[in-house]
Amino acid sequence: MKKIIIIDGGPRKNMNTAKLLQQFAEGAKSAGSDTEVKTIRLYDLDYKGCMSCMACKLKGKASNICRFKDALAPILEEIAQADGLVLGSPIYFGEVTGQMRAFLERLAFPWLSYNDYSLTAPKPMPVVLIETMNGTPERNNSNHFGSMEGCITAALGEPQRIVGYNTCQVTKYDRYELGGFSEEAKHAWRDAHWEEDLQKAYEAGKRMAIS
Repeated sequence: MKKIIIIDGGPRKNMNTAKLLQQFAEGAKSAGSDTEVKTIRLYDLDYKGCMSCMACKLKGKASNICRFKDALAPILEEIAQADGLVLGSPIYFGEVTGQMRAFLERLAFPWLSYNDYSLTAPKPMPVVLIETMNGTPERNNSNHFGSMEGCITAALGEPQRIVGYNTCQVTKYDRYELGGFSEEAKHAWRDAHWEEDLQKAYEAGKRMAIS
C-alpha cells in the first residue's frame, strides 16, 4: 500500500491552507483503496526546531532521521518510509510559518553530510508544496520555503508547487482593522480563482497516488 504524508503548517483548521490540503487528500484517496493518506497538523504538536544535539552525526551511528525524542520523532520516522510528502503553509511576512520552518530543520538537517556536504534522504519520494497567501501573483512569486526548498530539491527532487493567491484572511472584513483591503475585491478574486485552486490540489493528489 502506498502512503502519503501531508504536513499542515497552518494554525487554522478550516481556512485556506487546510482546505487545499483536504482537497489534495481527497484527490489521492479517489485514486484507489491502495493509498493511505495521513494528515498531520504541526500546531497540534509539542516540538522545537533542530536542537543541535548532533545525535544524527555520531561516528558509527550517523542517521538521516532526526534522533531527538519528542512529539515530532515518530512522524519523522513515518515520513522516512512514506511514498509521497506534501508540505502546506500559509505565508507570513514572506515565509512559511515558524512551525513549518522548525519542522523542516528537523527533517532536513539529518540528510546533510558534513563530510562531503551531500544531502541524502532515507527514501526518494515526490514532494508537493502548497502555499496560501494574501499577496497577488505579480508581487509574490518568490521562494517562500527559503533555503529549505533547496535541501528538498537536492535530496528528493524538484517539488511541485500549488499556490493560492490573494486569499481571504477572514470571512467578514468589517469586524477587523483591515482597512487596507477591499472585501469586495477579495471575494471577487476568490469567486474567480478559488475553485480552480481547489481543483489543482485535488488533481495533484490523484497524480501522486498513481505515480
